[in-house]
Amino acid sequence: MELVIADNRTEAGVLAGRIMADHVRRGARAIGLATGSSPLGAYQELIRQHREDELSFRGVQAFLLDEYIGLPEGHPQSYAQFIRDEFTSHVDFTDSDVHSPDGRAADIPAAAADYERMIAATGRISVQILGIGANGHLGFNEPGSSLRSRTRVKTLTPKTRADNARFFEGDLTQVPTHVLTQGLGTISDADHLVMIATGAGKADAVAAAVEGPVSAFCPASILQMHPHVTVIVDPAAATNLKAIDYYRFAVENKPAWQSF
Repeated sequence: MELVIADNRTEAGVLAGRIMADHVRRGARAIGLATGSSPLGAYQELIRQHREDELSFRGVQAFLLDEYIGLPEGHPQSYAQFIRDEFTSHVDFTDSDVHSPDGRAADIPAAAADYERMIAATGRISVQILGIGANGHLGFNEPGSSLRSRTRVKTLTPKTRADNARFFEGDLTQVPTHVLTQGLGTISDADHLVMIATGAGKADAVAAAVEGPVSAFCPASILQMHPHVTVIVDPAAATNLKAIDYYRFAVENKPAWQSF
């Protein structure tokens, strides 16, 4: 695992976007997309590179981590709509190449199994961008999730629903209680995991995920078991890290031939 402490939120997003762009330029067949506020800076960098540096997503498959269950098609807080509004409609993705779990399916367990099969059929996801919840959730794998879990239904914790109420006009009653999410095992199948976390509100979760024990109580701690992980944080999110001096030293002395 490599941990990078960026100077600020903007720099963190730019670095995450550059890492994803490198994978696309090297011929990635599939990339993994996350929603929420954490990856927005990365998507802005990818849009910039598409417009200014001819970065193309033609032929690339994209898979979203999760989706609310029960929101109607086109709902502004549907993650399928979010990713279109914030990223894919601004570049040259073909709409049919952008996939999300079907939270409107009549048979939700079957939809979860179908999504797993669709990911497997494309081959490995080259790079998966991730955020982290204040309680350590990854995707919507809440504390207590199996570290080997696959795409399935999860019940959101009251904390997660309260955190997400700001996207629903502050009205908790509008926030769905269930989601379809890639499991921790599914996420771990990607070749390269890139997690971005900014702000003091994520400091406890980052420290638990990076330096704490590997535990279902902190789902993001599964990152410690993966062979290629880049964690990008700003100074506020790095506050509780014990080895902060080493992380800075390692990045400052990174060999020129070694990419992120």
